[in-house]
Amino acid sequence: MAEPSESAPTDHLLIDAPALAALLHEEAALPADAPRTHVLDVRWTLPRPDGRPAYREGHLPGAVYVDLESELSAHGPATAGRHPLPDAAALTAAARRWGLRPDDRVVAYDGGGNLASARLWWLLRDAGFARVRLLDGALPAWVAAGFPIEVGEVTSEPGTVELASGQMPRIELEDVAAFARNGILLDARAPERYAGREEPIDPRAGHVPGARSLPTAGNLAEDGRFLPADALRERLAATGATGDEPVGAYCGSGITASHELFALTLAGVDGALFPGSWSQWSNHPELPIATGETP
Repeated sequence: MAEPSESAPTDHLLIDAPALAALLHEEAALPADAPRTHVLDVRWTLPRPDGRPAYREGHLPGAVYVDLESELSAHGPATAGRHPLPDAAALTAAARRWGLRPDDRVVAYDGGGNLASARLWWLLRDAGFARVRLLDGALPAWVAAGFPIEVGEVTSEPGTVELASGQMPRIELEDVAAFARNGILLDARAPERYAGREEPIDPRAGHVPGARSLPTAGNLAEDGRFLPADALRERLAATGATGDEPVGAYCGSGITASHELFALTLAGVDGALFPGSWSQWSNHPELPIATGETP
């Protein structure tokens, strides 16, 4: 992999609050049928998966709420994991509810850190919709910049976009063990879950044998914005993830692993998602687990 320069632009991935405010102001004067930017609010956390109440209390002007549980996830047996990927038809129906048309653009954010909204970024990219960015710093950055928020709920005119799937690399359950042996498999969960000292939700504690710990929270600065690309590359290199070998990521159920992959992309490293993540692996008692601080 060619080493990207420190100044390599990331404006196709991130947008800051002032730039987004200016963009939305410019687009307000466009004709109704012109391509435009849709702002999507993906408020979700593991303790509070229903983000709609928080969204109604205050969101970016014009932002449409996206339900991660019902629109960005499918549902099935525990052996498939807690948040399986939605199929193309379900994602298309959701995107049309958000108002997306083929030539539109998306800026997504959540309540802080973009740990949830990165799932939307990955799904849209996987579906062939590449014009999607994250609001760097998410909602707190917008508020800190002094821009207004809106209360209540926003409903868009139905969109016409048609989405597919399969544009982003992924790792299926049966291929995970080999990937961990032959490549770099990153575990994005907190260190205590990786080590097996804690497991608040899944049936077994520990990690995939051979996986390397890289908690996704470390991709962010104290203000919730992503670290610069060179700092991300340095952090990844400490695990061996330079792009010279295949790199993949998993987390608890495939949500924050998307954040890890977003950070990889900022750093110029390609990565694959293990969608089922630990919630799928740990529900297969025949599969081995490792504990402790090392792979």
